Order: sequence, then structure tokens, then C-alpha cells
Amino acid sequence: MIADGLNDLQRRIIAALQVDGRAPWRKIAEALGEPERTVARYGNELLESGRVVIAAVDHFEHSMILACTSAAGTARLSGEALAQRDDVTFSYLTTGTADVVAEIGYRDNLGELLTTRLPATAGVQSFSAMPILRYFKTIRGWRTGALTETETEALVARTGPDRTEWSLPESRGPKDDELIGALKADGRVSIEALARRAKMSETSVARRVEWLLSSGQFSIRALVDPALVGFEVEAILWARVASYRVEALGNELRQWPEVRYAAAIAGDAQLMVNVTAASHHELYQLLARPAWEEHETLVSTDLIIEARKRGGRAV
Repeated sequence: MIADGLNDLQRRIIAALQVDGRAPWRKIAEALGEPERTVARYGNELLESGRVVIAAVDHFEHSMILACTSAAGTARLSGEALAQRDDVTFSYLTTGTADVVAEIGYRDNLGELLTTRLPATAGVQSFSAMPILRYFKTIRGWRTGALTETETEALVARTGPDRTEWSLPESRGPKDDELIGALKADGRVSIEALARRAKMSETSVARRVEWLLSSGQFSIRALVDPALVGFEVEAILWARVASYRVEALGNELRQWPEVRYAAAIAGDAQLMVNVTAASHHELYQLLARPAWEEHETLVSTDLIIEARKRGGRAV
């Protein structure tokens, strides 16, 4: 065992679930070259203990980053209030001037959201709203680095890796919402159980779930606290860069293993980046990389001190 309480195989199982959260234990065992019974035992223990959560996350047609300033002593209240919203994907308490940073989705209710609902959020004194213009990476694409390239390739789902673009239909059928709701509660729920719940055949359910995933209606994510897998430091970087350099820098950042999430945003900063590191020294080394200077980037750094919600699930 190691300091974080996980052995090597447990870390590799977590990494496998990051690649495909619905992969059967047999497929994971074959990819890792381990006995299926052992993989299933460790995997189920990780899920039952809540150290890893597999859940569906809805995709919104539009999303924005909220940087909230709370009244004195109410940052945790603000973060929790935002975390309880169904349209909020993540909610972090940070060391910055904005002590809560969150991502919120919206469709046709932006005016009401900005002028009525968000100002009424408990604890929030003021906020800046920065629409997301483009995703370069979501936490669906983050990897802990515990797998080889060959192992990762063997586990990639038929629906593909991280999606950063999607176009949603105007409406979904009631059965679709029912299926996605069940997968939000348990991302590994069996096709058989989904079929019973939706009163559909297993073949129809399997095809529908695959279509919903491949068309970008939602994604399945393995949610794990970075500290559990050795990344004790988590931060938000606000990158200010000339508009013509955003695409190149964003595409470079998506390749960095430390980057969990990167998005181009409208606001004072042009990119919002969520990174992890094993220590403050490693974070410093990341901030000292030549890429920032090459793209003439100014970076402000806020440490994440507590997560109230990750990947659509309150923690």
C-alpha cells in the first residue's frame, strides 16, 4: 500500500474507469492483465466507498464560468448554494478575490439567471459571468497517468474519448430523460436495469444509450478527488492572451497531463484552466514553463481549497 491508501492496482482501476466508466470488469481486467475477480473486488470497493463515482453529466447548449465574491464568512455557504443547483457542474472554493468559482449551464434563461436567480444566491455578494466560447478539455479527458498508452487504447469506449463540442436537439423524448436520470444516479447501472425501468427491450436501451452518448447529449465521467490519486494541489489559472493565440495555447494545454479542464471564455481572461499537481513546487514548475512566454501569456493563479461539487455531483 502507499501513502494515499491505494495500492497500484486500485490506482490503475481508477485510471481505467476514467477512460470508460461503464467498461465491464472483464474488459478492464483484460486490458490491465489482471484476474477479473481481483479487479471486480477492488473496483466494487472503490465505488461502494464513494472514493470513485461514475455518473452521467448533462451537456448544456451554453455554459459560463461564475467568479463569485461572497460576503464575509459566507464563502462555504455560497459554494454549497451553487452546488445544489442542477445546472451547476462544479463549484470550488478558491484563494482568489473571487472566493467561489463555478460552471453553470443555460439555455434560453440567461437574462433571468443573471438578473434574478444568481443575485439571490445565499452568501453571494457579487459575481462575474464569463460565457464559455470553446472547450479544449473537460474532466472526461483528464488521466491520472497510471496506465500505459496500450492499456488506455484497449479501454477507449466505442463512443470515443473526451468530447469538447456538441450540438443538442431542441428536445429529448421522455424515455431519454428517464435513461439519463438513471445514469446520473449510477453511471454503471446495467442495461438490464435500465430496460426494466424504462419498460423497453435491452437491445433498444443499449442502442439509445449509445446514441445519446455518441451524439453528445451527455457523458459518463469517473469522478475522483485528485488528492486521492496523489495530486494534493489543485488550482485555477486565469490566462490573459491575445485573441489570435487562444486556439494554439488551448490546444497545447489540452495535451498537458496536469490539465483537468481548459476552456476559452469571454471576459478579462481568455482561458480558464483547472490544473493539478503533486506539490506547490510542481505547480510552480508548471507556471514557469516556456509555453506561457511563447504565447505572451499573463497568468493569475488561484488555489482550490475545497470542492463542493465535481462533474455534476455534490461532494
